[in-house]
Amino acid sequence: MARKKEDGPGGLLVVDKPAGFTSHDVVAKLRGMARTRRVGHAGTLDPMATGVLVVGLEKATRLLGHLALTEKEYVATVRLGQETVTEDAEGELTASAGAGGLKRADLDEAVAALTGEIQQVPSAVSAVKVDGKRAYARVREGEEVELAARPVTVSSFVVHDVREETAEDGTPVADALVSVVCSSGTYVRALARDVGARLGTGGHLTALRRTRVGPYGLDGAHTLEQLQERVDAERPLPVLPLGDAAAAAFPRWDVDEEQARLIGNGAQLRMPAGAVAVPGGGAVLDGPVAVFGPGGRFVALVEDRKGRAKSLAVFA
Repeated sequence: MARKKEDGPGGLLVVDKPAGFTSHDVVAKLRGMARTRRVGHAGTLDPMATGVLVVGLEKATRLLGHLALTEKEYVATVRLGQETVTEDAEGELTASAGAGGLKRADLDEAVAALTGEIQQVPSAVSAVKVDGKRAYARVREGEEVELAARPVTVSSFVVHDVREETAEDGTPVADALVSVVCSSGTYVRALARDVGARLGTGGHLTALRRTRVGPYGLDGAHTLEQLQERVDAERPLPVLPLGDAAAAAFPRWDVDEEQARLIGNGAQLRMPAGAVAVPGGGAVLDGPVAVFGPGGRFVALVEDRKGRAKSLAVFA
């Protein structure tokens, strides 16, 4: 019986997703470029949105679910004065209350109320499942969808500029350029909706650009055109090796050869106090820890369960 082919070590690619592409479109493109079916992404971006999309190749796809849980950063334009069914510019207009005479102080107050640890109702066109079916699919079929609020953290929500504009239907609107730093599961379009609701003007997104996912930012991102040029020139893709990707994103625990072997076999070793180093310093947060053996060999992702390391994924 033929043995199943082992996946290569793989790694991460940070892609600057263009507008008009779904995250799945990007994955499909990269399957062709990398000549592998084992490609996935961390954290979906809507077709309208641009910016950082972290893509995993081969074994690195097993990191993606954990990377998707890290902090994200965005810049966006919020149009105040109009609402749409999708809470962004791609949806049908549902209300035009206008935003003439909007005071900056009132906007700043509304934004401040949506900063910190808040309860947020996800967008009705999100991928949240309702009775086993995606909410966005129900909305497209004409259903009224009501989702429960959930806790999210908006670490920073800042208004940088406000411009008075006139919408295509003649409605006076205000376009606010904002930046947002938030936890996984936060919907920026829902922030736009809720700012508009607090002001009584309505609101929706007209532009969204993700500038960071965890430690991965636009400074290390590549466009699809740049990646295709490398492929055409028979140059390797700029893949961040698996171990480097894990070290950048997760706290690090260095172990000896015997410990590495035991962890690789699923043993739940005790995690010594102070043994874990956090990228950038600071306190160890709840979540995965990357285990490295001698020579910097990436062994596994583990989590602390009552002082013992429980394996989440083994790579060595």
